[in-house]
Amino acid sequence: MKAVHSEDHRSHDPKFFLVRGQVKPAADQPERADRLLAGLAAGNHAVVAPQAHGIGARARVHSPDYLAFMAEAWEEWEALPDHGSEMIANIHPVREAATYPTHIVGRLGWHTVDTACPIGPGTYAAAAAATDVAASATQLVLDGEDAAYALCRPPGHHAYRDRAGGHCYFNNSAVAAAALRQRHARVAVLDVDVHHGNGTQGIFYRDPSVLTVSLHADPRGFYPFVWGYAHERGEGEGIGANLNLPLALGTGDDAYLDVLEGVASRTVKAFAPTALVVALGLDASEHDPLAGLAITTEGFSRIGAVLGRLGLPTVLVQEGGYLSDLLATNLTAVLAGFESAR
Repeated sequence: MKAVHSEDHRSHDPKFFLVRGQVKPAADQPERADRLLAGLAAGNHAVVAPQAHGIGARARVHSPDYLAFMAEAWEEWEALPDHGSEMIANIHPVREAATYPTHIVGRLGWHTVDTACPIGPGTYAAAAAATDVAASATQLVLDGEDAAYALCRPPGHHAYRDRAGGHCYFNNSAVAAAALRQRHARVAVLDVDVHHGNGTQGIFYRDPSVLTVSLHADPRGFYPFVWGYAHERGEGEGIGANLNLPLALGTGDDAYLDVLEGVASRTVKAFAPTALVVALGLDASEHDPLAGLAITTEGFSRIGAVLGRLGLPTVLVQEGGYLSDLLATNLTAVLAGFESAR
């Protein structure tokens, strides 16, 4: 399959990552993309540059005030006296009976869920380019490709309609799903990242035309902690169109595949989508530094095969997957597994 990638991701190079009270190097480093590109090369996948889709692709899933904030944030931050080298909120306001702030420090807190989404001088450009990557891969599928892979960095599935979080700024998987919805009446988003796709869930929570399914490490002991539970089923007309499948920490190949095969053969097929978005996190790896699940390289091949057997036009959107010696190999394996099942 073809892959889409933009070198503009390199302008986003975050340093700050707060873990249990300790400041550590950010997990989402530019080298991630280099290793993923190596995985694409090993699988002989052609890599193409994205087309410019502009703000329209983002506006389908993000609010006007959030889009304005992201575009303006760094310039306003840089005008502050004694500003830091990255934008990190010192407030996260409770929104009930609250007034939308005009000061950049207030807007930063309003539009970020946590401290794991520092904004630097190049973050907006990289995040906007990632949505172009997702939209361009989607266009390939709309134009007749069976499947396409979007090498998006930064990732996106923790980003809500108007909030960043968890290394994510614009929701690339949601951008892909919304673009597919322009021609497909029903679309499924299947998230295999180690973390719950809380932003994607939030964006489509009331939408009966988009099925959101997430397999992830149990949030009782893993990020995002307050979303991703099995009782979260959607709201309003969207009730029943959201399914969360939390897994015990350390879950390996066989147990994971049992759950994935079940949801693919029952839930996804019962929803009857005509197109699929895969939120392709590779951080479920047994060697990923975030250490939530324990999927082997062979397990990723099997995951790819399950996804491929669904037989739907598919956009695979890169989510997590952090620096390990097997990151490239695992990408090669999951795409090969997908293609072998077509």
